[in-house]
Amino acid sequence: MLSQAGCPKTMLSIRDALEAVEGRWKLLILFALSEKPKRFKQLAKDVPGITDKMLSKELKSLEANQLVVREVLDTFPPTVQYSITPHGLSLEKVLDELHFWGLVHRKRIMGS
Repeated sequence: MLSQAGCPKTMLSIRDALEAVEGRWKLLILFALSEKPKRFKQLAKDVPGITDKMLSKELKSLEANQLVVREVLDTFPPTVQYSITPHGLSLEKVLDELHFWGLVHRKRIMGS
């Protein structure tokens, strides 16, 4: 069972974390970027189901939370690529645990 010690402070830190990665897409975007930097269209392909508008919105939020960096490359026409920051990479354990929990949950709910 989760400890309730320091509850208000713990609740605040959990809320802050959830606000940084809230929603259906942000963790999937971070996972897609964990391998290597990618251009917008490649990210859109690697995160099935996300619209360009939503991807753009989520990338701006991830950038504001310093989880992703946007880099404009000196090419013609200009090329933009996104990469995960060291701060974003610090979520690796969270993603791993969420992955393992998701496997158990899927098995429990769907039966296999």
